[in-house]
Amino acid sequence: MPVAIASGMDFKVAFSALEAACKEIISTFSDAAADLVHGPVTQRLVMCMKKIQEHARAIEPLIGSFIAVYHHYDFDAQTPGNGYRTLIKVLQSCLLHILHKARYIASNHKSAFFRADHNASEMEAYCSALCQLRALLYLAKRLINDNDFGQLYSLQDLDLSHRYVQEYSSMHKACFYGRCLGFQVCRRQIHTSAKMFTNLQTYGIDLKKCFARTFLKQNSCIVSLGQFSPSLRPFLQTIVISMISYGETYSKQQSGLGLAALSLLTSGKYVIDPELRGAEFERITQNLDMQFWKSFWNITESELLTGLCRIASYPVQLNLTLTIPPVPLRLPLASDPNLSTTVSPPLAHWGPGPVHMRLISHEIRQGQDSEELLSFSRGDPPSVSASNLPWVQKQPLSPWLLIHFHGGGFVAQTSRSHENYLRSWSKRLNVPVLSVDYSLSPEAPFPRALEECFYAYCWALKNCHLLGSTAELVCLAGDSAGGNLCITVSMKAMTCGIRVPDGIMAAYPATLLTTDASPSRLLTLIDPLLPFGALAKCLNAYAGVDSQTALPAVGGNSLRALGRDTTALLSDLTQGASNWIQSFLQPMWPTSGAYSRASRHRESTSRDTHRNLNHTSPLHSQCYLDYPEGFEPLRSECHAVVQPTSCPIIRNPFVSPLLAPDSLLRGLPPVHLVACALDALLDDSVMFAKKLRDMGQPVSLTVVEDLPHGFLSLSQLSKETELAAEVCLEKISEIFQQGN
Repeated sequence: MPVAIASGMDFKVAFSALEAACKEIISTFSDAAADLVHGPVTQRLVMCMKKIQEHARAIEPLIGSFIAVYHHYDFDAQTPGNGYRTLIKVLQSCLLHILHKARYIASNHKSAFFRADHNASEMEAYCSALCQLRALLYLAKRLINDNDFGQLYSLQDLDLSHRYVQEYSSMHKACFYGRCLGFQVCRRQIHTSAKMFTNLQTYGIDLKKCFARTFLKQNSCIVSLGQFSPSLRPFLQTIVISMISYGETYSKQQSGLGLAALSLLTSGKYVIDPELRGAEFERITQNLDMQFWKSFWNITESELLTGLCRIASYPVQLNLTLTIPPVPLRLPLASDPNLSTTVSPPLAHWGPGPVHMRLISHEIRQGQDSEELLSFSRGDPPSVSASNLPWVQKQPLSPWLLIHFHGGGFVAQTSRSHENYLRSWSKRLNVPVLSVDYSLSPEAPFPRALEECFYAYCWALKNCHLLGSTAELVCLAGDSAGGNLCITVSMKAMTCGIRVPDGIMAAYPATLLTTDASPSRLLTLIDPLLPFGALAKCLNAYAGVDSQTALPAVGGNSLRALGRDTTALLSDLTQGASNWIQSFLQPMWPTSGAYSRASRHRESTSRDTHRNLNHTSPLHSQCYLDYPEGFEPLRSECHAVVQPTSCPIIRNPFVSPLLAPDSLLRGLPPVHLVACALDALLDDSVMFAKKLRDMGQPVSLTVVEDLPHGFLSLSQLSKETELAAEVCLEKISEIFQQGN
C-alpha cells in the first residue's frame, strides 16, 4: 500500500501557501471593520496566525534537513518507512488542515453564518498541535545528531534516553485528542472536497501532485487529510470518549451497574466539548494504574463483542479450548533425531502449571475428534465434535500447522478476542490454528509467558497428530507482544537444540522492550491507542517491576471477572457511537437558543483552555533537553510519573531480541515483519529487520500506511485494515508454500 511522500519542493509550495494564508488573515482581521463585526475574536485570530507563521518559518528548514537524510534509515529503497518519515507525514496532515481552515476563514468571514469563535478555537487548537510537532521535530533532530548513522535508537546513552522520556512525557498532549484527533476532517467537509481543492489551489497547491494520497469518486475527489485512515476516525473518537468516561468513574469503585450509569451520564459532554475531551484524555492516560488498562483492553473479551465478531467471521467446525497438564516432554534433537532432550513444563514464579490453548479448524481433521484430545478440553463436559454429525466429512491430516501468540501488551486479552482473523486464516489457508493463552503480567512477569509459549510449541510438535496436522511445516504468527514471543520462542528452540519453526510472521512486534528514545516512540505523544504512559506500564509489568505475582485461579474462568468492568465500557461505546453519529447531523450554524448557549459555553471553555496552554506552570517548566532560543513547547498541567525501564531484565535478549547477540539470532527461520507507519513500535521492526539482514538471515519487512498499532484486531472495521490483514495472510502463505 505505497503512499508517496511529499518532496522538498512540495513542502516549499506548502509553506509558501501557509505564509500567504497567514498574511491574508492577519491583514483582514487587523482591519477596524472586522473588529466591529467579530469583536475580541479578531485579536485571537490575529495572534494565532502570527504564532502559526512563527512556527512555520522555524519548521521549514527542519523539514528540508529530514527529507535529505530520512531515506538512510529505511530498511531498503523498496520499503520506505521509519519514525522520521512518519513525523513528517503527520506534520503534512497538520499543515493541510491549517491551510484549509485558513482559506475557509478568509472566504467566509463576511457570511452571516460565519461562527467566529468556533473558527478561532479550531485554529488555536491546530496552532497548539503545530507547536508540539515543532518540539517533536527538534527532539527527532537531536536523535539524528546523537545516534550513529542509520540507527533509530539511543541504545548506549541511557542518561540521554531517560531525559528524552522525561521531556516528552511532560509535554502537553491534550490538543491531539480534542479538535485535532487524528487530524480529522468532518464528513461534510470531506464530501465537499472539490471546494477544498479550490480553496488550497488558491494558494498554489495542487493536492493531486503535491500530496499524493487521493481517492477518486465519479467527478469529485475525496482527499485523505488525516493522520489515520478516514474510515477509522469515528472508531478512534469513540474509543477516546469511552476511555475518558470509563476512567472518570473507574476510581469511584462502584458496582458494574453504578459504573455504567455514571459513564453513561458523563460520556456525552466529551463529544460536544473537544477541549474538555483532550484535557481529560491527557489526565487519564498519564497516571492511571495497570489494572485500569487491563480492564479497558479486555473489553474485547466480553461475551457481547466476541459473539458479534463470531457472527461476522468465518464459521469453523472446531473451536476447542484446551488445558495441557505440566508434564515433561521428550523431543528429538534437531542435529540428530536419534537423540532427544527433555523440555520442562513452565516453572517461573509459582512452579509447574497447566498451559491453556485454543484449537481452531475450519474443517474437522483426523485426530481432532479423538478421545485423547477431548480429554484436554476446558469445557465441562467436553465440546461435542462436529465429526459426529453425518454430513460432516473428516479431512486427512494437514501438512501444515499454524501456532499463534496473541497481542495485548503482555498484560491483557486472550485468543478469544483474536478469533476473527484466526478463523479467517484457518479457512483461507486450510490449516489448523493453535493459539496459546499464556499467563499475563503483572501477575505473571517474564519469563512465565515465554515458558508457557515454548512449552505449547513443543507440545504441539509432539502431539501434532491430535491437532489435525503432520507438522511438516510449522509457522509461528503473532501480533505486538505475540510477535515478540514468536521470535523469542524460536530463539529458545535453537538454544535447546530442538526443531525451529519453518517461518515467523510477526505483525508490529515489540523487539525492544525499553523506553529508549526513537523517532517512532515520539508518536506516543499523539497516539490514542498506545499512549506513552500505557506503553511504559506494559513494559515494566512484563519486566516484573512492581509485579503482583500470584497463583492463577484454578478452574475459574478469567473472562467472568471482566463482567463488572466491561459492563460500563459497553455503555460508553454505545453512547459514544450514538453521539458521534449525532454530531454529523448537527447543522453547521446555530438554529436555536439552546444550541447557541451550548456553543458559547464550549467556545468559552476553548478560550480558557488556550490561555492555560500558553502559560506554562512553574511546576512543570523544567526542560530536560535544549531547544532553540525563544522556543518552549507547551507543558502538561498533569505531569506524568513515568518509570523508565531501568530493570536489567529488560535488556535480556529473550525480552528484547533487538539486543540479542548474533549467536542467538543466527539460525532463525525466515522472519516476515509487518509494521504500521503510524505506530510507536515501527522503529522496532525496522531496526530488527536491518539487524537480521546484516547477519545474512532471511527477513522481509512490509510497512502499511495510515493504520495504528493493532490493525489485525480491527480488520473488520475498514477496507484499509482488511488489506493490511491480507498482507499478514500472504506472508504466512509464503512460509507454507516455500517447499513447493
